[in-house]
Amino acid sequence: MIDINLIRTKPEWVAEQLAKRGIAVDFTKLLKLDEQKRKLQTLTELRKAERNRVSADIARLKQQGGDTATLITAMQALGAKIEKAGDARIAKFEEDILNILAALPNIPLPEVVAGGKENNKAVKTFGKQPRFDFKPKDHVELCTSLGLIDYERGAKLSGAGTWVYTGLGAQLEWALLNYFIDFHITNGYTFIMPPYLLNWESGYAAGQFPKFADEVFITNFDKDPKKSKFLLPTAETALLNMHRNEIIPADNLPIKYAGYSACFRNEAAGYGSKERGTIRGYQFNKIEMFIFCSAEDSEKLHQEVTRNAEKLVEGLGLHYQTVALAAGDLGPVMAKTSDIEVFIPSFGYKEVSSCSNALDYQARRANVKTKTHVCDDKGCRMVNEFVHTLNASGLATSRLIPAIVEQFQQADGSVVIPAVLHRYMHGTKVLSKHCK
Repeated sequence: MIDINLIRTKPEWVAEQLAKRGIAVDFTKLLKLDEQKRKLQTLTELRKAERNRVSADIARLKQQGGDTATLITAMQALGAKIEKAGDARIAKFEEDILNILAALPNIPLPEVVAGGKENNKAVKTFGKQPRFDFKPKDHVELCTSLGLIDYERGAKLSGAGTWVYTGLGAQLEWALLNYFIDFHITNGYTFIMPPYLLNWESGYAAGQFPKFADEVFITNFDKDPKKSKFLLPTAETALLNMHRNEIIPADNLPIKYAGYSACFRNEAAGYGSKERGTIRGYQFNKIEMFIFCSAEDSEKLHQEVTRNAEKLVEGLGLHYQTVALAAGDLGPVMAKTSDIEVFIPSFGYKEVSSCSNALDYQARRANVKTKTHVCDDKGCRMVNEFVHTLNASGLATSRLIPAIVEQFQQADGSVVIPAVLHRYMHGTKVLSKHCK
C-alpha cells in the first residue's frame, strides 16, 4: 500500500499520480483521521506517562506507610481513560485508516504513460506472423482432432471453463513446464512448489483482499471468510508471503523464486466468444518468477524478469510482442508492467506473461523489510526499510498451447513441436492423428 507519510506530506502529488490511472481521490477524510489519531496518540502517551508517575508515587507512599487510596482511585480512572478513550479509539482510527489505504492502488512510475489500454505501446516484436498457403484451423479444432485436449469431458467433470489434457496433449503441457523450470533453475532461481490453499493474511498481503475477494475461490471451511482459506489465483500470492513479517538480511538479497502452481480464477471462461478453448478458464498451470530485492535494484531486475519471459517465448520460436502498459491498464498493485503477448492466428495477441514491478507496495502490506545503512544529520545507523518485489509469469501454459498448435500447424493437420521441447516429449517431434 502507499506510505501514509507520502500522502501526509504530498497529497496533491499523490492524487496527480493516481489520476494517471483514471481515478480521482480525495484524501480529506484520510488526513483528518490521521490527524485525529496522532493527536490522540500524543494525549494517550502523556496519560501513560502520568500513570507511570502516579504508580511510582503509590509505591513510595506504601513504603512510607502513607494513605494511597486517593491516588489509586485516580490511577484507576486514568487507566480507564487510557484503555477506552485512548488505546481502543486509536485502534479504531488505525483500522479505518488502513481500510482506506488498502483500497488505494499503487502509484505508477514516472515513465508509465497516463490513460487506459488505448495508450499501451508495443515496444518490441519477435518474429513475424505466420502465413499459410492452406486454410488454417483454430486451436480448438486442432487440439480436438489431434486428441490433445478433451473439452467435452472437461465440461462433464467440472463445467464450462475447464478441460482435460490427454495423451500427447498432457505430455506437451508437462514439457512446457519442464522447459520453464529448467530455464529458471539454470538462471539462479530457487524452485518452489507452494500449497494451493492459502489463508486470508496471504490474500491481504498480496492485494487480493478485501477488494478482489470475489475473483478467487474461497472455501466454506468457516463462515468467517477471514478464517477460511482460498485457492491461490497465482503462485505470486504464495511466493510473496514466503517472507511475510520477516526482516531479510541485506546480504541475502535479491531472493529469486520460480514457483509452480495450478492457478484458480473465479472469472467467466468466455465460452461461445473468441476466448475459446484454453485461452481463458477457471484453472490453468503456470510457473511464476518472484523477486525480493533492494530499492536500488528493482528496475534492473524488472528488466531481467521481462527478458527471461521473452527468452522463453523466443525459445519456442513463437511470434510475440512486448507491450508497455499505460497506467490505467496496470494491476492495482503494480507500478510498472510489461506484457508479453503471444500471437494466436485465430484470435490475435494474447498476454502470456505480465512482468511487473510493485516497488514497496506489496512489501508494505506483507511487512517484508531489510536492514540498510543510512547516514544523515542524525549520524550513521542501520534502519529497517521495506524491500521491493517483482513478479512475472515464466510462463502460463494455457495460451501457449493454442499459439503453438496454430503457429506451427501443417497442411495435413499435424503440428510441429518446438525443438526445445523434444527432450521432454519422449521422441515425439510432430503431433499428428497417427500419434498416440
